[in-house]
This record gives sequence, C-alpha cells and structure tokens, in this order.
Amino acid sequence: MREKLAYKIMSFKYHIHKNYDEASGFLKRNWMKLVVIGFAFQVLWSKNIRFSVDLSHARAGIYQNDMSSSQPHDTEAESIIETGHAEPSIPQSANTFSNLGFLLNPSYSKKKKVASRIVDHHNNKCQDYIKAYHKLAQKEMQSYGIPASIKLAQALLESNAGESKLAVRNNNHFGIKCFSKKCTKGHCSNFSDDTHKDFFRNYESVAQSFRAHSIFLQKDRYIHLQNLKKTDYKAWARGLKEAGYATDPNYANKLIGIIESMKLYQYDQ
Repeated sequence: MREKLAYKIMSFKYHIHKNYDEASGFLKRNWMKLVVIGFAFQVLWSKNIRFSVDLSHARAGIYQNDMSSSQPHDTEAESIIETGHAEPSIPQSANTFSNLGFLLNPSYSKKKKVASRIVDHHNNKCQDYIKAYHKLAQKEMQSYGIPASIKLAQALLESNAGESKLAVRNNNHFGIKCFSKKCTKGHCSNFSDDTHKDFFRNYESVAQSFRAHSIFLQKDRYIHLQNLKKTDYKAWARGLKEAGYATDPNYANKLIGIIESMKLYQYDQ
C-alpha cells in the first residue's frame, strides 16, 4: 500500500516538472507573440467598453428627446431657481443662446430646430427677472414718470435678464457708462464695448441701478418724453431711440417686441 502511494506521488511530481518545463520553454520561445496578443486584447476590450458606454448615452439622449417632444412643458413647475421650482435637464448648448434671443426672434427656434426645453429655459429666465423686479420698476415709474414696461424691457435687453457681465459684476442693468474724470475706488469698471476705454458704472444693488437709470432719463435729451402718456410704450421706445439712447437701429422695435411678448404693458396701469 505504501509502495503504491509512493509511486503515485513520484509520478505526480514527474508530470508537474515535465509540464512546468514544457510551459517554461513555450513561454521563452513565444513571449513576444504573447505580449502582442495581450496588447491587442486590451485594446479591443477597452474599445468594447467605450462603445457600450457611448451606446447607452445615445439611448438615453433619444429617450429624453422623445419625452420632450411628446409631453407639454409646464412653465409654472419648471421655472428657474429663484422661484424655488425644479427645471428640466438643460444641455450645455443652451448656454450659447441669449436669454432674449427667442423673444426677439420667435421663428429662429423653429428654423434651427432648437429643443423646446432650451427655448422655455431662456424664456423662463426672462419671466423670473420680471417677477423679481416689476415692483421696483413700478416704484420708479411713480417717482420719475418712466413707464414700468419701458424700464423692464430696457433692463431685460441691456442685462440679458440679469446675466450679463455688467449686471453680475457691477449690478449695472442698463449699460450706463461713467464719464467722470475723477472716480473714487469702486465707482466704475473698464469693460470692452465700442472702444477699449469704455468705463461703466458700478452699483451696490439692483435697486440703485434702477434709480440711476431713472435719473439718467431726466437729462435734457430725454426730458421731452415725460410729455408722452405712460401707457404709450411704443412712443416711449421710439423716443428713446431718436434721442440716441442706443446705436442699434432696431432698438425701439426690440423694446416693443419684448413688451408685447412678455405683456409688460400690464405694469403701466
């Protein structure tokens, strides 16, 4: 019994050494081929993983597009952060559009097939800007006689609904420049506009910016507008353009378009 067991153990050791020698010889003779095969396998494996991930992303994108096209957009439930409501997922491409762009050119989104959620995203920003500042505009109207609709339309246009660099950094919502030769620290900032020497006023708050705009329109070149009816926003818009408030030849039409599309005239009552 012991002899049989010893024989089996010896036989087992012999096979192990034999297989080890054969395997070792095979590796020595073919190590380069094995390295190449291993590298190729790794490349194919990584590509397969990447393809799977990309495919899953593509399917997710198709699903979102289908949902956005088949379900109505609830602007009340999906307004922006200031209202405290959730908003749908917005792609990075949305940042390439101005908040006022779709209001000023309503047909653009259809021609370029811009996703409805992107259009609603920017329109909601305008709506929230109006909700935040319409009372301030009405207060200025009572004090200085400037229609709230005109002030809101100008503020929306000049500040890109509060997201322009001037609005964010300087609280300057009307693009009011600084012409003072003796400015104290923090009075104004240099921004690139028509020339590299343009300086724009800096304000401590949005309310201060709205007040500065009211005072600005008391200048001689604009004071005749006070003779117009406060409800005649079209005459005010054209009067501002004729008085030289902006160099844009379409400035008056833009203000009128914003007022009518956002129904800002309701705040002039």
